[in-house]
Amino acid sequence: MDTEEAIRALAGLAQDTRLETFKLLVKLEPEGLPAGEVARQMDVPQNTMSTHLGILARAGLVRSERRSRTILYRADLDRLRAMMLFLVKDCCEGRPELCAPLIADLIPCCPPEEVLQ
Repeated sequence: MDTEEAIRALAGLAQDTRLETFKLLVKLEPEGLPAGEVARQMDVPQNTMSTHLGILARAGLVRSERRSRTILYRADLDRLRAMMLFLVKDCCEGRPELCAPLIADLIPCCPPEEVLQ
């Protein structure tokens, strides 16, 4: 991810409804959610949600897939990971103790595979 892509992704999240929508879609991975159901769960009119989902899609944070007459939306976790790595890639400047607290905070959310077994 380059700076321009990171700015687009962060700008896409820089609004309450879009941020909460993205968090909802992350929780529902990998199944995703139809656009109408996203609007219903977020308590937002469908046309307004369509605009928000379009902004998130252009930011590269969500993907859409047509299934018959339904459009299913999913969070792009690879893009989220790329954005997070872009933000913290040089956080420690060769001093890993500076990033250790951040890594420790993330592990309870997403433990590595070997911890799960």
